[in-house]
Amino acid sequence: MKVIETGIPGLLVLEPKVFGDARGFFLETWNRSRYAELGIDAEFVQDNLSYSQRGVLRGLHYQYENTQGKLVQVLQGEVWDVAVDVRRGSPSFGRWYGLELSAENKRQFWIPPGFAHGFCVTSETALFAYKCTDAYNPKAEISVLWNDPALSLPWPVTEPALSAKDAAGLPLAEIPEDKLPVWGCA
Repeated sequence: MKVIETGIPGLLVLEPKVFGDARGFFLETWNRSRYAELGIDAEFVQDNLSYSQRGVLRGLHYQYENTQGKLVQVLQGEVWDVAVDVRRGSPSFGRWYGLELSAENKRQFWIPPGFAHGFCVTSETALFAYKCTDAYNPKAEISVLWNDPALSLPWPVTEPALSAKDAAGLPLAEIPEDKLPVWGCA
C-alpha cells in the first residue's frame, strides 16, 4: 500500500495494492494490523454508504463529542473530498486538504477525529463508503459553512445541491470554542 502524506499530521491518502486481471480486480479495503502499521490503529464501530447525484455537496460535518475518525472511499463514480482541521489548539487548525476520490483511482482517505469532512459529486452519480470510529451523534454535530470565505475551498461547483443543514452551516470563525473538538483528545 502506498501512503501519501498530506502535510497535516495524521491526515493520510492511501493507495491500496490492486490485483487485477481479465476478470476484474481485488483489493483489500481494511486490515486492522496492516493499517495499524501505517498509524491508523482505529476501531471502527459504524459503516455508512451514501449515494448522490452530480453537484450534490455533503458537508462540512464534524462532531464535537463522539469525534469520529473516518476511512472514506468511492465505490462508484467520482467526488472531490476535503477534510478541514477544526481541533482547537491544533498547530494546523483551519488548514485543509482536498483530493479526487474515484472508483477508478481506488484511493482511500483517512480522516482522524477532529476534522470536518465533506465531498462534492463530480460524476453523474457516486456511491461513497466510509467507516467511522464512533457512532453518529446528531446532538453534537456541527456543519461548517461549505463556502466559508476564510477557508477558500476550491469546490468544483458554484451552486451545489445542499441539505438545509449544510446550507445553514457556520463559518469556522463563528463556531463557539466549546463546540470545537480539542487537539490531542480523540
